Amino acid sequence: MANRRFNTKKVQTLTCSFCKEKLCNRGMKALLLADVRTQLYSTDAAPFDACTLVGELYETNSCHCKISNVACSTCGNIVGYHVIAPCTSCLSACNNGHLWMFHGHTVTSSERKSPALWEDEGKVMTWGDLPAPKFDTLLETAQPSQVIRPTRAIFCR
Repeated sequence: MANRRFNTKKVQTLTCSFCKEKLCNRGMKALLLADVRTQLYSTDAAPFDACTLVGELYETNSCHCKISNVACSTCGNIVGYHVIAPCTSCLSACNNGHLWMFHGHTVTSSERKSPALWEDEGKVMTWGDLPAPKFDTLLETAQPSQVIRPTRAIFCR
């Protein structure tokens, strides 16, 4: 994780609100820096099987990040976006190192519990407990060779 202050945040499993398909089991609650009233979830692991990049790259009015929309691979609804290339301003802001964002109104979340083989089976996991994506045996949406390890993201809480 890019910043230790996020270690106590709870890990979320994210599901598409439209079709109930599981999108990600490494979600973190986040806020949009440009509008802190906007609830988002972010992840550090690319949800390759569950999501598809759609549309043209774009920039927002508040920064110069290169962004692509992300759709649920099952139902096709837009569920978030991927920051393809973060801008200098966002890289210098407080961030959690995540470049995959899910809109709070397009996903439902539940707390991820530690697996049965762990000593603390059933405990709600925090980001401090979570192994890196390449070592996360419950990472269902990407193969270890496909995991993107971003250096920065644009969200902070």
